[in-house]
Amino acid sequence: MNAKMSNIVSVPFSREAQQTAERVFRLIRREMAEVEEEFERQARSNIQIIAHIGRYLHQAGGKRVRPALLLLAAKVFDEETDEAIIRMATVMEFLHTATLVHDDIIDGAEMRRGRKAVSSRWGNDIAVLMGDWLYMSAFETSLRQRNLEVLDVLTEATRKMTEGELIQLTLVGNLHITEEQHLDIVRRKTGYLFRASCRIGGILRGASEIEKAALADYGLNLGVAFQLTDDLLDFTSDTERMGKPVLSDLREGKLTLPLIRLLVQHPQFAPVVRAAMEEEPGQTERAEEVLALLSEYGELERARSGAYAYAARAQDALEPLPDNQYRRALLDIAQFIVERDR
Repeated sequence: MNAKMSNIVSVPFSREAQQTAERVFRLIRREMAEVEEEFERQARSNIQIIAHIGRYLHQAGGKRVRPALLLLAAKVFDEETDEAIIRMATVMEFLHTATLVHDDIIDGAEMRRGRKAVSSRWGNDIAVLMGDWLYMSAFETSLRQRNLEVLDVLTEATRKMTEGELIQLTLVGNLHITEEQHLDIVRRKTGYLFRASCRIGGILRGASEIEKAALADYGLNLGVAFQLTDDLLDFTSDTERMGKPVLSDLREGKLTLPLIRLLVQHPQFAPVVRAAMEEEPGQTERAEEVLALLSEYGELERARSGAYAYAARAQDALEPLPDNQYRRALLDIAQFIVERDR
């Protein structure tokens, strides 16, 4: 690991993470405001139900990490930001939002970002079509760039995300999922959209092949770090912070890294994990037993270390890029990603 580049330090979730985020987003405050306006504009429709749900999704907010990554990646090469970059940053958030709408249908999720999921409020039929509309709107906007390289990257990311969801569905409830199978799902479902956001930022600014590859490597590793942290927060956070019930992965039959590793080392705990999966809503006795086991055997800390390792790999990948405040912001995002508490 390159000592110069890797400044990840494992510390508890704290005020430092929030300060890091504020410092990074201050650099792109104006552009992020333009992304919000563009999101609202792209979500408009003369079809009332689409316009209504579009407003609902926009108002739900979110971390907006993917558009921020595209903006920062572009600014590494040129501080000026044009309309094409704002539009493509918004496209990344549209694609992410579409995946969330569809994921909530598949998972039967009631809540998303502290509000009712679209499928819970309007029903699965409308949610499926709204997710499709978001995907198609994102690609329609992308087509206007007349840039085949951008379309290739977006097509690959969308295909990978779909493949990841399909693989995950085949493994729901499977207590024998391997660590590599889980990481493959994580790369596909989360990593490739992060990768696309970063690479497209470079493409739009005429970055070299080496620089675009560096951004892609950064984004993929950052996406894995992000998802591994999300998986961990499913065990350690609370409903108010997460905007959805904690332990939702476990109740949906999805084993993430802490549980996968626990069962590899201690297969005798499989009946307890199975019982927690099948626990009735509102009951937490078995889930709390699983949490106690994960803590006792150090799997939560081990998972956190894994997230930090991927964040450090992301930082190392940035070395070929110009050394300026925007590259430093990308370094800082890697730290924020693993120190956040929601």
